[in-house]
Amino acid sequence: MLDTLGIEGLLGVVLIVLSIVLLTWHDPIVGAAVMILVAGFALVAKGIADSVMRLFGMK
Repeated sequence: MLDTLGIEGLLGVVLIVLSIVLLTWHDPIVGAAVMILVAGFALVAKGIADSVMRLFGMK
């Protein structure tokens, strides 16, 4: 995972997870909504990345 994300990407993932944990600890319903939102963004980003890779013939 480190070779694909790099140090900055891995640090970003850690910060996102820590912020969601902190928010969930404070308000579980809002924390759950934010987790669903982040998962949706991740799926959209994966779809865009797959489309671009197909466009360049790499997949």
